[in-house]
Amino acid sequence: MDERTRKPDAETAPDFRRMAPDPIVKRARGGRIRVAVGLVVLIAVLLAGYRFFRSERSAPHGATRAGNAQAAPQPVGAATIGQGDIRIIVNALGTVTPIATVTVQTQINGQLQEVAFTEGQMVKKGDFLAQIDPRPSQLLQAQFEGQLAHDQGLLDQARLDLARFKKLAEQNAIARQQYEDQIYIVQQDEGTVKLDQALINQQKLNVAYCHIVAPVTGRIGLRLVDPGNYVQTTNSTGLAVIAQMQPITVIFPVPEDNLRQITPQLNAGTQLEVFAYDRSNVDLLATGHVSALDSQIDTTTGTVRLRAQFDNADNALFPNQFVNAQLVVKTLHNVATVPTAAVQRGAPGTYVYVINADDTVSVRSVSLGQTDGPVASVDSGLSVGERVVVDGTDRLRDGARVTVPGAQSPTSAAPAISGPNAQSTSHPKNRKNGGQL
Repeated sequence: MDERTRKPDAETAPDFRRMAPDPIVKRARGGRIRVAVGLVVLIAVLLAGYRFFRSERSAPHGATRAGNAQAAPQPVGAATIGQGDIRIIVNALGTVTPIATVTVQTQINGQLQEVAFTEGQMVKKGDFLAQIDPRPSQLLQAQFEGQLAHDQGLLDQARLDLARFKKLAEQNAIARQQYEDQIYIVQQDEGTVKLDQALINQQKLNVAYCHIVAPVTGRIGLRLVDPGNYVQTTNSTGLAVIAQMQPITVIFPVPEDNLRQITPQLNAGTQLEVFAYDRSNVDLLATGHVSALDSQIDTTTGTVRLRAQFDNADNALFPNQFVNAQLVVKTLHNVATVPTAAVQRGAPGTYVYVINADDTVSVRSVSLGQTDGPVASVDSGLSVGERVVVDGTDRLRDGARVTVPGAQSPTSAAPAISGPNAQSTSHPKNRKNGGQL
């Protein structure tokens, strides 16, 4: 057979099916490529959106949109740097303590017949409170009065005998010993009479003890014993408790390091002012002064206790009440003051936004001293008369244009604030936190 016409056998013939690409494999490879391209595009879109979001959030702080900030001035509240006094204050947690707390107790055993007070009322010293049955003491008093009358008669008789014996002794009509014995008999009878009189006075005192009166002026508490009960002097609970309300005191601890400023002023007779605020440290309850300093330092806490006295005319302070005490240890006079609302803290440190003459703001670093409620003293960075932003700082950036609604006026220790959310801070009740030493 001719070789040109002979068919190739299966072993030597090329496999054209293996050389041709598989359509299924080709489609799978194309799908993977499209998925990869889609993921890359999605990641690029997400990154672009994230960068746009970040730029929009940082735009009010000066990163972008400077043209929009200049085109739309931001309304802010402003205050003028003033000059005034700054108080250096020590804050402490105090307890209201009455000058006198008295438990009304009976001084004689007996049945409680009457309770004459109303629970919680204000009583004055000497007011009638309760009555104990006085009849046993009155009967003993009558018995001792009868004994006194008997012994007084014996004394009178002995004195007459002494007068007779004296004359007879002068005439040597009786023995000298009889006269001297009569002298001692008279002295014995005089002693008996004095004893009887003392017993009578004791029963009179017991009768007076049956009529119980208020020992001090103050507020009387709840009734502890009901009428009809037999009360005794050994009863520790008593009938009621009276707490003196006016004046009243607050005891509070201060760090021992503050003694070097407190002690010399107290020794010189200076009255250190103390403000008592409620538990939230917002409402001013009373104003008083330091009246006493403890004799020793508590070694466990490193503090020393002070007692401040308050008139408490409106009874705003209540016994055992917890209050926030603010002790004014010193006052700085004629210093530059800035509202604490204007002070910002961040990467530049402590800074404020200063309003320039062209109604733009500038970031300026400042150094502050003591803080007194809503204001703080300025050590450096600001001058009296400059204006600072106190409200709306979250929308500002360096160089932003602002507008101040309303009018502002120069201030001293408590700068006046104009603009949104303005609030008066000149009254002591609005001074929440004082400067710490």
